[in-house]
Amino acid sequence: MITDPPPRAARKRADFSRSEAIPKLPLPPPEAVRAATQTLFAAMASGEKTAVSKAAAQVTGELSRFYGVPEPEVKVLGVRPHVVTDGVCTYQLFGDYTPALQRIRVWMRTAIRAQVSSPKALLNTLLHELCHHLDATHLGCPDSPHTRGFFTRVDQLYHFALATPEHARRPLHWVRRGTRWQIDWQRTRARPAAPASNAQTDDDPRDP
Repeated sequence: MITDPPPRAARKRADFSRSEAIPKLPLPPPEAVRAATQTLFAAMASGEKTAVSKAAAQVTGELSRFYGVPEPEVKVLGVRPHVVTDGVCTYQLFGDYTPALQRIRVWMRTAIRAQVSSPKALLNTLLHELCHHLDATHLGCPDSPHTRGFFTRVDQLYHFALATPEHARRPLHWVRRGTRWQIDWQRTRARPAAPASNAQTDDDPRDP
């Protein structure tokens, strides 16, 4: 994961700085969100798009109601849009958010083999897009840039939904890349590992 470069325009730069300065969100009582997450995981195991869509909307709905924002439309689609160059997948889209429609889209099947994604990869994508929704409707960041604050908020909600124990959470470490920041995965993963049930998977979009 790498941040967007700071924009030049004054208004957009203010938006960027505001997002950067918010590393954490208040969190709701955990029971409903975590129950919805388990429902999502069970739906992923079934491979049924309708069930996954309903469960994903339940996760975003619980969080949206807590933050007092409109519930976004959630669309769960099939194989991730992707580009293959010389036999290598060089691009794939995990999800997106359309502010004008307040609509989240996530793709539940991997790009090349069209297999059902790992549940944690889809959860992370869903929460990433929900954070764009919260930026636009709750945090006063209408452009919703990818900042260190943004990625940290996604990570916070991800581990909250998974009920990752505090001692097993690994803070994100960043290194500068010109005007951008990139996660230093070696340092991040050097922290005490979470239990196996919380380990990242090969198609986790948080991987570099």
